[in-house]
Amino acid sequence: MNADRRHFLKIAGISAFALSAGLAGRAAEAAVAPGKYEHGPDTLRAGRWCMIIDTRKFKTEADYAPLITACREAHNVPNAPGPQEIKWLWLAPYKEGFPDDENLYGPEKFQTGKFPLLCNHCENPPCVRVCPTKATYRMEDGIVAMDYHRCIGCRFCMAGCPYGARSFNYVDPRIAMPLDRVPNPAYPTRMPGVVEKCTFCAERLAVGKAPACVEASNGRILFGDLSNPKSNVRKVLAENFSIRRKPSLGTQPGVYYLV
Repeated sequence: MNADRRHFLKIAGISAFALSAGLAGRAAEAAVAPGKYEHGPDTLRAGRWCMIIDTRKFKTEADYAPLITACREAHNVPNAPGPQEIKWLWLAPYKEGFPDDENLYGPEKFQTGKFPLLCNHCENPPCVRVCPTKATYRMEDGIVAMDYHRCIGCRFCMAGCPYGARSFNYVDPRIAMPLDRVPNPAYPTRMPGVVEKCTFCAERLAVGKAPACVEASNGRILFGDLSNPKSNVRKVLAENFSIRRKPSLGTQPGVYYLV
């Protein structure tokens, strides 16, 4: 079999798989709604959740460490090596996080500092549109969530996310973090072959708690209802200059940075 024929069959096979997975996903969606977090009497609610990170109040990379640790421990994020790293909340250079800014002579912290990055919980999330099984979906409060049981590991959502906010479990996270040593037994552990990411701590909101990173930030990260004109986040955004990651893409990110 020549190379051209092999290439054609490979592409045809991938296309057929994507089509069948998409049809199966729609059929499953009609029978069973995507996994949802149970609401209770203490649930924190919003029309659309928004996060504001006041980078002016973080002086060094070490200042972000408690936030990252709180996130990892709350969600049993495994420690995987190198390119297999699982990222929910991480630090990156300004140019990596905000490539749209072409100002070469900005403040020093833009040149040498690092900024916290996470899922942006977009209003128009491309990751949701490309997922063939509806394993990733947008909740009514704007949170882009994951149903690990529906994820088939195709990684279309990773290709669709323009923010690099999703990680694939190449190795078994239950080996990297044995079940008898997970920091938070209340949060489900994952399996190899699925994608995961920040969830804005939807499981904490469901029981009346703020996201873990917000709680650990000592007021340097704000979280509130973007749809409410009288909310804390709307007040702060009206009174301060803020930026978002790659706003030109039209995804409408839900994470703002005060700089």
